[in-house]
Amino acid sequence: MSLPARACLLVLSVALLCATSYGQAPAAADDAIFAPMDIFGLEYASDPQISPDGASVAYVRTSMDIMADRRRSDVWLIDVASGTQRPMTSGSDASSPRWSPDGKRLLYAAADDDNGAELFVRWMDTGDVARITQLASSPGDLTWSPTGDRVAFTMNVSSTPEPIARMPTAPQGAEWAAPPIVIEAMRFRSDGEGMVEPRRRHVFVVPSEGGTARQLTKQDADHQGPLGWLATRDEIVFTANFRDDADFEPLDSAIYAVGVRGGEVRRLQDRRGPDGRPVVSPNGRLVAFTGFEDRVQGYQTQDLAVLDVDGSAPTIPLLADLDRDVDAVEWSADGETLFVQYDDRGTTFIGSLSLQTGGWEPQLVADVGGTSLGRPYGGGSFSVSDSGAIAFTLGTSDRPADVALRAADGTVTRLTSLNEDLLGHKTLGEVEEFWCTSSHDGRDVQGWIITPPGFDARQKYPLLLEIHGGPFANYGPRFAAELQLYAAAGNVVVYVNPRGSTSYGEEFGNLIHHAYPSHDYEDLMSAVDHVIGRGFIDESQMYVTGGSGGGVLTAWIVGKTERFRAAVVAKPVINWASFVLTADAYSYFTKYWFPTTPWEDPMHYWERSPLSLVGNVSTPTMLLTGEQDMRTPIAQSEEFYQALKLRGVDTALVRMPGASHGIAARPSQLMGKILHVLGWFDRYAPKTEE
Repeated sequence: MSLPARACLLVLSVALLCATSYGQAPAAADDAIFAPMDIFGLEYASDPQISPDGASVAYVRTSMDIMADRRRSDVWLIDVASGTQRPMTSGSDASSPRWSPDGKRLLYAAADDDNGAELFVRWMDTGDVARITQLASSPGDLTWSPTGDRVAFTMNVSSTPEPIARMPTAPQGAEWAAPPIVIEAMRFRSDGEGMVEPRRRHVFVVPSEGGTARQLTKQDADHQGPLGWLATRDEIVFTANFRDDADFEPLDSAIYAVGVRGGEVRRLQDRRGPDGRPVVSPNGRLVAFTGFEDRVQGYQTQDLAVLDVDGSAPTIPLLADLDRDVDAVEWSADGETLFVQYDDRGTTFIGSLSLQTGGWEPQLVADVGGTSLGRPYGGGSFSVSDSGAIAFTLGTSDRPADVALRAADGTVTRLTSLNEDLLGHKTLGEVEEFWCTSSHDGRDVQGWIITPPGFDARQKYPLLLEIHGGPFANYGPRFAAELQLYAAAGNVVVYVNPRGSTSYGEEFGNLIHHAYPSHDYEDLMSAVDHVIGRGFIDESQMYVTGGSGGGVLTAWIVGKTERFRAAVVAKPVINWASFVLTADAYSYFTKYWFPTTPWEDPMHYWERSPLSLVGNVSTPTMLLTGEQDMRTPIAQSEEFYQALKLRGVDTALVRMPGASHGIAARPSQLMGKILHVLGWFDRYAPKTEE
């Protein structure tokens, strides 16, 4: 049931006032503090694509539609010299802008009425726009041919499996029940998508001036991008897992090329592991890609490699000493340099590697990201012009992603200020980095605190520990609407990258291999103790929450200690055995996160399950999960809720209708999550007499 807009505003306002009552009152005026309804005013940039001559940057600008409760995206164009920008699309949910090789046309995908996404081309000199496709489903991985006469893309193609039984036709006018649904595929549902229809993703090509899209690939497998075009051989490079046992070896993908004329497919390398994200060099002779030699570990650093498309030279691994995940790669125009995006200690950088000299410049650009609005995860993207200028998404601790440019001379300029109208007059919580020592083994652990607006170190504040998911992921000094709203409610917010977090190397990440939750509990408690030692924390008012992997750790924490006044466990795993047999990616979890299956070693699963500690829990604990979550299904939350009820522990179960694992795909869902977390903590905060 939905509320009228005015009633919704009232409910949110009351909830915010209630939530802030247990913290220190902000010193600034109410309208100068970041508030839940401000979520609808947020915008962010993504997918910045610089033109070959470096004169313009096309990017995707995402805003929030308050009436439809949706994110909306359009393609905008920035003139680098003047800084002016203008929309290329309006109200079409456009995405994936891609410049033609000569920079005279712009390709993008956009909604066409109610028929799904189509491909469009804009001629930049005249502004003329043409739709060039009539597709059965939405396209992805858009790629121009080197001559600009064709466009390659990927698209889902439905398949019809042979039925087990054929139902007779119902009589005309009869109202029979829906027919049985037969499932035989291993991966039959996917978080955020629901039940997966029988289909495969294939590579297509279409003339850039419009025409009939032609399917190139036929194999019974998903063909993934990004795509690259080998001009000398007229082939398109893609990634796929063609193994007969691909369901049981989900990470063994390889790089392939398909002939545009005849559809012949050849394999370009044979390393065992998840090789992908191929990017073809300007001369079409080399392919840079990412992946690793699979050793069946929970966390394996994704490296950078280069292969010769003719097979005349072996695959060459690069940056072996980096010990960080390579997330994206781009070639320089002369094919002599690779630009690399990676995370290090919670910050996203772009570095460059010379293939001629081996010279490595690790930090050409810092603070790439800002596309994860809710929590301070990494992300972001970049592109490179012919002159070596880099357009990238710039994300900081006080602003979501803008478009920025690093010129060839090293000068960095912010080209947009998408949130200045909203946040320029707001007082946000200040983000401060700290390092502490783990009580378990003396390792250094990195974290951050966000102090509330009007913070005074001479006063005492509630502490709110917020734990990231993954668990192989990282937080950093990035804008996070959730954490800023927790700080605006008067809390000192603490967030940490405990062992298992990425951006600290493979050894640190694998400290939780086959052992999660592990001694990250000690890492987190050491961080809390460090912040308490600063002198401004009221130890009688400490709260803890986290989602996904953070939900696992929150449930683990309340089974290990009573030091937190209340807890919110969001989208958790509570029972590892039931989780791996109901989650959408069960063939991956059982292979990489555990040494064997639940029936072969049930105690291993049980000893790592927060449910095993439920007999110790006395902390008031709320569960919060999306009803359509297929990654950590809501039955996990229900198990913990019912166990806590049986024990008489104060608990609540918050179900988010229509929400998948991300919970906050819609703006109101993000507000609903935040306000219920704050409302639960307020319920158990000390009450002052009037």
